[in-house]
Amino acid sequence: MGDADTSRELIALLQLLHRAREAGSAAELGFIVVNETHGLLPYRQAALWRAQTPARVSHLSGLADPDPQTPYVQWLGAVCRHLQGDAGGEVLRTFGAADLPPALAQDWASWWPAHGLRIDLGGEHALLLAGERAWNERELQLANELAHGYVHAFRMWRPAGRWRQRLHRGFAGGFARRWWWAVPALVLLGALPVRLSVLARAEVVPDAPLLMRAPLSGVIADVAVQPNQQVAKDTLLFELDETSQSGQAALAARERDAAQESYRVSAQLAVTDDKGKLAMAQERAKLEEKTIAADYSSRELRRMQVSAPQAGVVVFSDRNDWLGRAVSVGERVMLLADPARLELDAWLPAADAIDLVPGSRVVLHPNATPTESYEAEVLRVAYKAEATEAGLMAYKVQARFLPGQHPRLGQMGTARLYGRRVPLLYYLLRRPLTALRQTLGI
Repeated sequence: MGDADTSRELIALLQLLHRAREAGSAAELGFIVVNETHGLLPYRQAALWRAQTPARVSHLSGLADPDPQTPYVQWLGAVCRHLQGDAGGEVLRTFGAADLPPALAQDWASWWPAHGLRIDLGGEHALLLAGERAWNERELQLANELAHGYVHAFRMWRPAGRWRQRLHRGFAGGFARRWWWAVPALVLLGALPVRLSVLARAEVVPDAPLLMRAPLSGVIADVAVQPNQQVAKDTLLFELDETSQSGQAALAARERDAAQESYRVSAQLAVTDDKGKLAMAQERAKLEEKTIAADYSSRELRRMQVSAPQAGVVVFSDRNDWLGRAVSVGERVMLLADPARLELDAWLPAADAIDLVPGSRVVLHPNATPTESYEAEVLRVAYKAEATEAGLMAYKVQARFLPGQHPRLGQMGTARLYGRRVPLLYYLLRRPLTALRQTLGI
């Protein structure tokens, strides 16, 4: 490796340590550690393990807030606990699936590449890296230097330990005698009932929209409307390519005309020939068959154009996404929604789930209009959490807007969901208690 590469690595190391020292919070520092370390050390995935109680995986590369309920985070937490108990005081330790218990090793290939590296950050944190190849000696030296810098940065955000001494001196100097009344005041304040609430991502969606489906299998030739366009009844929405169907309709019409001519000839012969009567009956049946086929082809041709059965707003993504696209019969192309009938869909994270019942209060705060808010009430809550687009497990909550509330269709924002009343102390300690229970398994 040349002097230029060495200089480049040293500059990257200094810049990374500078970024770590200037972090505005412990959360920001953790984000820098799992994401920006890639500029110095190659890896595919990174995780930051927080060893203090409650011990947990606090940061993952590529994610702003890892959900502790996902299978990947639970597996990764078990790996970190095993490595912490088997660390032996080493700053750097390379490991693989063979270094784990069989119960963890069997899932290694499902989550991680072949090689892993554990970097101890002062015993309070540990950085785990996963890569496609093993790290060479020079990269391990850089990792060792980087570990020292990260340890110093994390110490800046360690809670101060002198508060216990100050508290002890305060009590020794008569603090308890002067402020004895603070204890019952804090008890009363902790018992103050407040409404339990959580925040969830939400979107305004249509209530009971009409699904505009493809009537036949074919290719969409034209979309006559734009997304979110207001349309009247019988407005043309989209049409399929008529080339094949029009040919079939024309062929069926010609076959019907030919059958009608054959029937006319056989009817004339039946006047003078008894055998012609049998032929006339056969030609009549053939004419009826061809007439039915021609009528059916004509009706199918008219179905190639889809119109709005009622007035409303058409909801779909992009007009160009559908032009020339092959669709099967019954495939959804767009929605026709009534702008006066709206619902609110919210995704309540599984980690923040509270008891919600129909009728619970919901307040939507749109992203685009921060000065406005809309009130709704819960209609139903999904019994099972599902993975969202962001990879988090969440319960879908559907709410109905109260009379007089008229948000815009498609608006997105943050919904505050209100549950039952609880003591203020429980409201403040709910998340720490949940984390403690998950850690201790009680």
